[in-house]
Order: sequence, then structure tokens, then C-alpha cells
Amino acid sequence: MKKTLLTSALLTALLVTGCKESFLEVKPPAVFDESGLQNRAGVNFLLIGAYSMLDGVGSGATSWHGSADNWIYGSVASDDAYKGSTSGDQPEITFIEIKNILSDNSHFRGKWRTVYDGVARANDVLRVVEKTTELTDAEKVQIRAQARFLRGWYHFEAKRMFNLVPYLDEKTYNPEDPNSTKIPNDKDIWPNIESDFKFAYENLPSTQSQPGRATKWAAAASLAKAEMYQKNWADAKVLLTAIVNSGRYRLMERYHDNFRAAMNNNAESILEAQNSVNDGAGGGENGNSGATLNYPYAGPTTCCGFFQPSQNLVNAYKTNANGLPLLTNFNDSDVTSDQGIEGNQPFTAFTGNLDPRLDWTVGRRDIPFLDWGLMPGKPWIRDQGNGGPYIAKKHLFYRSDVGTNTFANNSRLNANNTRLIRYAHVLLMLAECEIELGNLEPARALVNQVRKRAANPDGFVKKADGTNAASYVIGEYTAPWTDATVARNALRFETRLELALEGHRFFDLVRWGIADQVLNAYMQREARLRPYFTGATFVKGKHEYYPIPLLEITNSAINGKPVLKQNPNY
Repeated sequence: MKKTLLTSALLTALLVTGCKESFLEVKPPAVFDESGLQNRAGVNFLLIGAYSMLDGVGSGATSWHGSADNWIYGSVASDDAYKGSTSGDQPEITFIEIKNILSDNSHFRGKWRTVYDGVARANDVLRVVEKTTELTDAEKVQIRAQARFLRGWYHFEAKRMFNLVPYLDEKTYNPEDPNSTKIPNDKDIWPNIESDFKFAYENLPSTQSQPGRATKWAAAASLAKAEMYQKNWADAKVLLTAIVNSGRYRLMERYHDNFRAAMNNNAESILEAQNSVNDGAGGGENGNSGATLNYPYAGPTTCCGFFQPSQNLVNAYKTNANGLPLLTNFNDSDVTSDQGIEGNQPFTAFTGNLDPRLDWTVGRRDIPFLDWGLMPGKPWIRDQGNGGPYIAKKHLFYRSDVGTNTFANNSRLNANNTRLIRYAHVLLMLAECEIELGNLEPARALVNQVRKRAANPDGFVKKADGTNAASYVIGEYTAPWTDATVARNALRFETRLELALEGHRFFDLVRWGIADQVLNAYMQREARLRPYFTGATFVKGKHEYYPIPLLEITNSAINGKPVLKQNPNY
């Protein structure tokens, strides 16, 4: 019946139009008429679509290559985490972990597609907003500022991943020319990224009525980070100081308040990738889908056991009698684990001093696992021989969240936001700038702010009887910092402890110029526990950046000649 009606309609149209050529001027059915978006609702629709790429959902068949999911490139690629799961599951991630890095690895193309999809969506906003008459000039400026922030953000992601990447603005794309976006990657795009962030900083408001939208201070922090990558310490300090002096943010009293769905968009949050559930979205795409691989293999969920903290990271949380980290010898001995011990066998937990942030970051046997009870150890681990005995916790949900901050029938998708920039990070970046500018004592005070919050006993993991789950001992740096090298090492160590498993570590090691030293020492020692590290080597001058995806180079060809060039030594 439907086919008959369609045929009748087509015949009627032919009779009405006769032989006019205009009848043939029909847009392909798969092409959306942009004029339908040239209004207030349409522009906002496009802008929300650009924000949505922060978690990577919507870019081809991928859903876990966005900024919210840098666990592969920022954590597993560093000394913070193993790929986890089993050796045969997603072996391409293991290749990244052990630096067997090839340009046809699907996870590099996944990231490339995600960031440039985000760029394209931001550029769509910038093109369409100029064509609508429903918005005032002031409203258009606000739309442009958000879109340019996002465009700068996605290019920043591409830059620190691949280094030599093309910059695409809203004037680049020409729908009449399929080659218009094939831009050479032969220029440093830091000035372009800075320009986008600066426009956003100068035009965005200090607060937004809707959580998740970029503010002046999110732009300031992003611009400051871009400056720090270029070692422009004084410029970055001005921006970070402005955030502190704004009075807009504060450290939450308890460390783990930053990683709970019930505490989304709190007073420490500067930018979060928004996640939601039970909101009417048919497939649940608005949930924290990028983290669905990284849950315990049993227990709260049934999948999939990826992203397991390294023994090296756990060892880094040991403290001395004064509660300070063991900066130089933390890895000489291991925090006791139940590696290789069956779940029903006796296990003696580590009794030494620990930074309390460890047990909010890492799941350990016989330590309370959020509100799920004591972690049982191996039963929750998919393959302990491959990924070790630990579980990452910051992206997970509480038992009390089930059905409200998760779907009742699919708790893997939850509403726990991903914190992309938080105030603690700003304080540590400012401390880094102070050290590089020779101001060691202000830097010590900033680091101590972060440590003081971590030392709040109300925020320690507790047993059922209310006592501390482990020997938590953490103190502040009381002796003046007089040596820049010592101060720098302390700041970098603190940055690792505070931001562990949040996707920053590898990029920080590269930015600090110590990735080869740290990661080669890490892989050599870690091979005693994870044999797949045997012979793994970080090559200085090569592995600081990932290769341009091979298929992107192939697809960039014009008249048979690729426009994109591969990074050195790949």
C-alpha cells in the first residue's frame, strides 16, 4: 500500500511540473537542509551536538575515544595502568601499552575521527549562527565563544596526541569541494588553538545557567595549559591566578566527592563531560558509555575488566612517618597485593603508611569498594595474571546509585560525569608555573592546599565499624622549598597522586620531557609482574607522539598524492 501511494504521488508531481528542469533540482534525501537550522533552536541543537563529542559518542562506530575517555592514551600508555582484561581482548591497546605502536592501530583512527568530528560540529555552529536572524548580536557572540572553545579543545586533543595536525576553521569546508578539508599538517597550530581559547576567555561569562557549558574560567584553564605545553610559564600563571582570584571555585572537603554522580558539577568542577540516564534517550547514549569496558568483571557489573591500575601506581601512594610521599624510592618494594591468591585463600593486607587517596582511586582486596562492601579480590578480576589484582574506581557508581544514576536494567551506563578540569588541577598547574619561574615557596603553599584536603579524615575510606580501612598517614610539606629540582619532583609526584587514572599522566610525562626515562624504568621493572613488558622500549624522539592514522593519510590524497605527512620515525 505504501509503495502504491508513493508511486501515485510521484506521478502527480510529474503532471504538475511537466518538463520543467526545476523538477530535477532536488536535494539528495540523505542531505539535511541547513536552512532548517538557521534559527535559535537549530543553532543550539548544533552546539549541543558539538559538546556531545567530548565523550566520543556519535563519531562513526566509536564511543570511547573522546576527551572523557583518555584512559588508553593518557593512563594505560603511562605507568599508571595496564590494559587489563585478557591478553586476547583488544590487543591493539596492549600494543600502545608496550610501545609496539603502528599507524594502522584502530584506536588512533578512532581518536582522530572523534576530535575532527568535534571540530566539524563546532565549525557547523560557527557557520550557521551567522545566518540566523532570531539571535541578537550579543547572543551570537556567546554562541561563537562556546563553539570556538570547543574547536580549540578538540584541536588541543589532536595536537597533544599527534603533534603535527591540520587546523580546520569554519571557512575551510566547502560543500562543493570534497577536497576542501584536506589541509597539510605542516604548520604548528598552537597559535590557532590559543586564538580560539582566547576568544572564549574574553567573551564567555563566569557562570552558565546550564551545567556543562564552557565558562570564562574553563577557557582560561585550557588556554593556560596550552601555554604550559609551550613553556610560556608567565602567561599561564596570569590566567591560573585569575581563576584562583575569581573566588568561583574551591576544593571539595572530601576527595572522592569529585567522582560521584550525586556530586556532579560541584564547587571544584571547572569543566565536566555531562552524562545522564533515564532521560528518554532511546539507546542510553547519554550515559557514561566510554567507561563501560572498565568495570569489574563481576560484582557491580558483568563487564569487562579493562583499565587496571599498575603496581607502580599503587606503590606511589606509600608515605613516610611524616605522611610525605617516597619521591625517589617508592617503587623499591611493593604494597602487598593478592596477586595469584585465590579468593578463598588467606590474604594479609599491607600495613604500612598510605596516602588515603589510594583507596578512592584503586580497588584493593578487603578494602571497602564504595558502598558495595569489601572488594573480594580475584573474583572481580577477569584475568589477574594479565591485568593484576586492582580495579580503577573513579568512573564507577555506588550501589545506592542503581536505578537513579544508572539504568535499572543496565547499570553499566551511569550518570557519573567525567571531570575534565577541576580546581585541584588548576592549583597544581599554578604551582608548576611558580616553580618554573623560581617562586618555590608559593608553589609549596599551593601543593599543600591539595594535600590538606586529602588529609581530611572525614574523607578517608572507612570500615563498617567506622575505623580507617588502612593506615592512612598524609602530611603537608613543612620544610621550606629551596631547591628547584626537589620542588619540581614533589610537584610532579603530587600531580600524579591527585589526578591518577584521569587520563593526564602520559601527556604530562611528555610535556615534562621525562617520558623516556620514567617509562623505560617502569616497563623494565614491571616485566617481573607483567611479562608482556619484556623488551618493551620507549624510543625518545618517536613515542612522545602517536602516528598519524594510516587510513587518514591515504584518504587525504589529492590526485593520488597524500596531503598528510607521517610523524617522524613511523
